[in-house]
Amino acid sequence: MTDPTATPAPVPQSERRAAPRSNLLASGQPLWKIYLAFLGPMVLSNILQALSGTFNGVFIGQMLGTQALAAVSGMFPIVFFFISLIIGVGAGSSILIGQAIGARDPHKVKVVAGAALALGLSIGLVVALFGGFFTDVMLRLLRTPPDIMEEAHRYAQIMMLAMPGLLTFILLTQLLRGVGDTVTSMNALILSGLTSAFLTPALIRGWLGLPQLGVASAAVASMVSFVVALGFMVWKLRRIASPLAPDAELLRALRVHVPTLKLVLRLGLPTAVQMITISLAEVVLLGLVNGYGADAVAAYGAVNQIVNYVQFPALSIGISASILGAQAIGAGQTARLPEILRTGYALNLAITGALIALGYVFARPLLGLFITRPEVLDVAQTLLHVMLWSLLVFGFGVITSSVMRSSGMVIAPTAVGIACIIAVELPAAWLMSGWWGLKGVWLAYPVTFCTMWLGYGLLYHYVWRQRDIRRLV
Repeated sequence: MTDPTATPAPVPQSERRAAPRSNLLASGQPLWKIYLAFLGPMVLSNILQALSGTFNGVFIGQMLGTQALAAVSGMFPIVFFFISLIIGVGAGSSILIGQAIGARDPHKVKVVAGAALALGLSIGLVVALFGGFFTDVMLRLLRTPPDIMEEAHRYAQIMMLAMPGLLTFILLTQLLRGVGDTVTSMNALILSGLTSAFLTPALIRGWLGLPQLGVASAAVASMVSFVVALGFMVWKLRRIASPLAPDAELLRALRVHVPTLKLVLRLGLPTAVQMITISLAEVVLLGLVNGYGADAVAAYGAVNQIVNYVQFPALSIGISASILGAQAIGAGQTARLPEILRTGYALNLAITGALIALGYVFARPLLGLFITRPEVLDVAQTLLHVMLWSLLVFGFGVITSSVMRSSGMVIAPTAVGIACIIAVELPAAWLMSGWWGLKGVWLAYPVTFCTMWLGYGLLYHYVWRQRDIRRLV
């Protein structure tokens, strides 16, 4: 493992010429322009990825009904659990890759990427092989209503088989962000979204002689679309000679390289643990929601769709802050880190704030895309109004945490996040659901986001700013 305190060795001149175009901070442009150039394709990518799920939700809800939508929505925490593992691997890897790009060390980029992809693919294969055996147990632990159990089980099993393609795709997009490329993943998601948008209704209705698969149509369409997207990315990365192109050097690095993975996991495992904690908390919250019946579960799924879109800019700004911070550290420009934080805050206020305002104005017609019954629509609108404003605070917390993580400080921010979930979100949801019913579950989100931002802020000002920040690779 590389000693984080060691002075980096000089980089050969031939290697210095190999990766200058990937260093975002080397352009000399104002920081807000660099942010937006990196952020724009990433936000669009997130929107396109969600649109695939949104279209599936619309098709399922409108063509198969509320019961089918509830069956699909109930799978969300399980999928999120496995995605969390890969997000942790990608988070640690993208920090190391960003620092290597800042230091103009393309060989280290290949080593980190190869080890990360080998681990990610292994996780996906294990989930595909063994996940199907435990689908029924997981759905029962979620207290899935009996009237949707059969459809939920069929959908869940196919999603387990789709995990190798889904998880590898998610990991590769994270690695691409580390080298400063958000355009390739955006183009891949366009292709993936178009594929899924056609296949889902085609499999529901049996167009072109395809079988009619009912609620499983969305899962099959997702599996095919991610395979197509991965094929496109392999071709595109080779064509543009990306630092992550699957050439001979990367294929040699595609192995479980223990020293590199130790560093990746040291940085990424805390993030994975936090994401898993979030997913388990969502399991508990969904269990509370399931107690109110299938209508409440359908409202839960529709509200999550809208919330996802409003969260995208905040999450993308946080990722941008992490990558820009890592590249600044790799290039020896740590003095730019506070500026990176301030610019991220300003963009979150402008972009996320505008989306929140639009969400309040157009809440009912947006939710009506997923829900056809007026009584369920009333419930969903109330829940959205309760927590939508707090996504601005959520964004501030994400950005603060991301800047700290870019330097390799991950355990303390993770501890703050997990403490807020366990000690604030879950007790608040349980208590307030007893006082105000289903509405009380959603009131726990604003309370948690505000507490989390406060914790990150104290950590940033009184601990992180006192550290001696150095590159890790």
